[in-house]
Amino acid sequence: MSHYHLAQLNIGALKAPLNSPMLRDFVENLDQINALADASPGFIWRLTTDEGNATALRPLGEDIIINMSVWQDVDSLHHYVYASGHGGFMRRRREWFERMADAYMVLWWVEADHHPSVQEALTRLELLKQHGPTQAAFTFRQMYPAPEP
Repeated sequence: MSHYHLAQLNIGALKAPLNSPMLRDFVENLDQINALADASPGFIWRLTTDEGNATALRPLGEDIIINMSVWQDVDSLHHYVYASGHGGFMRRRREWFERMADAYMVLWWVEADHHPSVQEALTRLELLKQHGPTQAAFTFRQMYPAPEP
């Protein structure tokens, strides 16, 4: 059993308010997509508020939403993101989110019993933006192995 799990943060700049007609399909499917994550092999934890998602959290401004979760390993997260029903939902992201010039997703390893804070995740995203992929903050395109126990 690994002593480390994979944490991820992704952010999205909304094209319109969540209660707008433009984002209706996104909002109406959010519970289903989150339930799919919760039931996916390798899923450990995701950031939520009382609403069951994290859309009310806006640490980067009113028009940017965040999503954060922890997975058993890279393969589990990769399968959920690209090979599950989430993949089709993700391919529609340009309908709802602006194209971002900077990094909008970051991965990093956490101890198996740790659920990262929003501030910790934002710090990792900033590390990726400033230094590119490193052991401390990386992407699917340039992965780093979990630390040795």
